[in-house]
Amino acid sequence: MPGLTRTEERALRAVDGSDAVDLLVELLAVASISGTAGESDIQHLLAKKLEHLDLDVDQWPLDLADLSRRPGFPGVESVRDEAWGLVGTWPGEGAVPSLILQGHVDVVPPGDLHRWSAPPFEPVVTTHRVHARGACDMKAGVAANLAAVAAIKRAGVVLRDTFALHLVVGEEDGGLGAFGTLARGHTGRACIITEPTSGTLTTANAGALTFTIEVPGLATHASTSYAGRSAIDSYVALHRGLHELQERRNLAVEPLLGEYPVAYPISIGRLRAGDWASSVPDLLVAEGRMGIGIAEEPSAARTQLEEQVASIAARDPFLVDHPPRVSWSGGQFAGGSLPACHPLRETVARAHADATSCSRPRERGAPYGSDLRLYRAEDIPTLHYGPGDVRLAHGPDESVPIRELLAVTRALVLCILRSCGTLA
Repeated sequence: MPGLTRTEERALRAVDGSDAVDLLVELLAVASISGTAGESDIQHLLAKKLEHLDLDVDQWPLDLADLSRRPGFPGVESVRDEAWGLVGTWPGEGAVPSLILQGHVDVVPPGDLHRWSAPPFEPVVTTHRVHARGACDMKAGVAANLAAVAAIKRAGVVLRDTFALHLVVGEEDGGLGAFGTLARGHTGRACIITEPTSGTLTTANAGALTFTIEVPGLATHASTSYAGRSAIDSYVALHRGLHELQERRNLAVEPLLGEYPVAYPISIGRLRAGDWASSVPDLLVAEGRMGIGIAEEPSAARTQLEEQVASIAARDPFLVDHPPRVSWSGGQFAGGSLPACHPLRETVARAHADATSCSRPRERGAPYGSDLRLYRAEDIPTLHYGPGDVRLAHGPDESVPIRELLAVTRALVLCILRSCGTLA
């Protein structure tokens, strides 16, 4: 192919599509739901894969208590008895890797099983796609990372500079694994997180803050509901108010997020109220997510939501004396972005174009939080580039195109070779 060196051509010829798909299927069969034992199971499986690739493997139990006390701890939504960090390093010149490929191994729960065409952890391979929970978000990215390293090894290429693979847990509920990996001292000069980007270059992430609103009511027998106050009725005005806040916050949107209908959404993911059908509920608990800007301070966003809730409560005859309580629970993602003019942008864009014989990918931001902001907090320039369409993530019959899995694998081969250099 035009523009490729002989070493690059040799490495690209060594990409084994069947092996990449088989690896993805093997990973998808592990139900590595955030906070479950499956997270540990898949890390132990992947540790063996890294050893098979002759990488230097660092696998360690995360000290959950110690990490939770550290400044900048990202929070969690799942209770874990254990969690494991995993890094594979290809030693070369320099103690600091010239490039990190990073991927998270945890997935969200499958939801309503009746919405799935097949059991969510029994992968289905069709002519063009692989279907299972986590196929898109983001085990295809993890498989591409390992398949790219395997191709370089298979081709007999020797990297000049040090290279690293970071495989992390807990991304879906805050970023525990990435936080623990960085706290252990694993760093690098640049990082590609292979989250699904639909063939684009995602150089910025918005943030996301998990919140809980506890809305009081006044319990009484259902037959005399007029003598009490339903917490559900109290919540209705708050729900409308959250939508009003969302509309105000989206009047001006950062350019990299301009293509999204709602760049900074505020959504409620779970409601719980009442404990008996014949009683007026005296408490409603709403748990939700607040999207924040790429450059927005999380504290400023929190203040806006708290003030909106307080303003609505102040106009309600019951809530003015029984105010709702807002707390910030679970993951707390700040935004982050790749520095302007950083060479990683050009490296990945050119690798994509050369590996796929297509035009360079367009650049955009993502309206969701990710581990990107944790790497940027450690001054590691980071972007997203990976297989899959994020719109399929977290949904039933989640899938990834095999074509994209292999295209990204080939592009990552070039990214590794061009970032780290070669000796043979």
